[in-house]
Amino acid sequence: LSRADEAEAQRHVSADVARSMAAAGLYRVAVPVDVGGSERHPVEQIKTIEAVSRLDGATGWALMIGIEAMGILGAALPLDEANRLFDDPELILAAALNPLGRAVAVDGGYQVTGQWPFASGCHNADYFWSQSILRTSDGEVVADDAGPVLLESVVARENFEILDTWHVSGLRGSGSHDIRVDDVYVPEGATTRINRRPLRADGTLYRLPSFCRLAYNKVGVATGIARASIDHFYALATEKTPRGTRNKLREREDAQLAVAEAELALGSARAYVFETVNDVWDTVEAGGEPSSRQRALLQLACSGACNASIDAVLKVAAAAGASVNFTQSPLERCMRDVMVVRQHIMVSPQWFHGAGRVLLGLESGALVL
Repeated sequence: LSRADEAEAQRHVSADVARSMAAAGLYRVAVPVDVGGSERHPVEQIKTIEAVSRLDGATGWALMIGIEAMGILGAALPLDEANRLFDDPELILAAALNPLGRAVAVDGGYQVTGQWPFASGCHNADYFWSQSILRTSDGEVVADDAGPVLLESVVARENFEILDTWHVSGLRGSGSHDIRVDDVYVPEGATTRINRRPLRADGTLYRLPSFCRLAYNKVGVATGIARASIDHFYALATEKTPRGTRNKLREREDAQLAVAEAELALGSARAYVFETVNDVWDTVEAGGEPSSRQRALLQLACSGACNASIDAVLKVAAAAGASVNFTQSPLERCMRDVMVVRQHIMVSPQWFHGAGRVLLGLESGALVL
């Protein structure tokens, strides 16, 4: 079995693969320099995720979630706690930042209980970072003027349970199972409040709008899968002689049109993402605040790139013929995997409407815009 087949079969990335990515510093491309990260430009992050996703979309997804989580946590934790956590050069973190847990204040910290889905990469995680609603000992929600108080907590591997819930069609190898935490004590220093407090790190990367950071890296998984599908098609078109003809698949006009349109869709989408990301970055780096139009265009580019990636995959898959239906076909997995990427809320087509409203001078009515 290939390592991609292995991940698909066991429904998570193998430990040695994850550790090799950690040892190479891939998980740290969004981590602040002051705690041992490389704090890379977003375009470099996208290309890193894209390169791994080109080999296997599920592995790329697990890496991408780790990159995002470790980057935000490294920027949010107090410096002493961040240095302690990130002192391990092969640290891997799983995260689920939906407020599905309960945190109750106790002496020096909090008791945390909850269950969170979609904890990608959890089998190889040393720690789990999750979000809870702060409650009193009587169960009442603690709130301020901004609403319920949300608190994130970091718990070590021995304090969380992985539940076997990831039975899916696409991105099977990402290991995005549920995680359960049962009445675990978390000291104050191992908690964050990213919705209430500014990030500690103040580099340009951490001053970008938070929803922008959560959108652009998803693109790398989608475009990496699309790139892989086109590459697989090139190889297939050179080797395959379709039934009823003596010519190779590459001689057929529909194959030629499909690959040309797929390359155009993918290349155009990538370029637009890079353009809009760079535009927002330049504004923030210069000390400015991105306009509503800039934010809308970046979100449009990210959601649009996932749409374009699906289009590219489906074009070459359609031209490839019936052999794509077999599970041993790399194109078959590409079709399943790329569809799942677009289901994520941060790159969903649902944002097109809000982006269009902004571009027409109206209020977006959308949280991320």
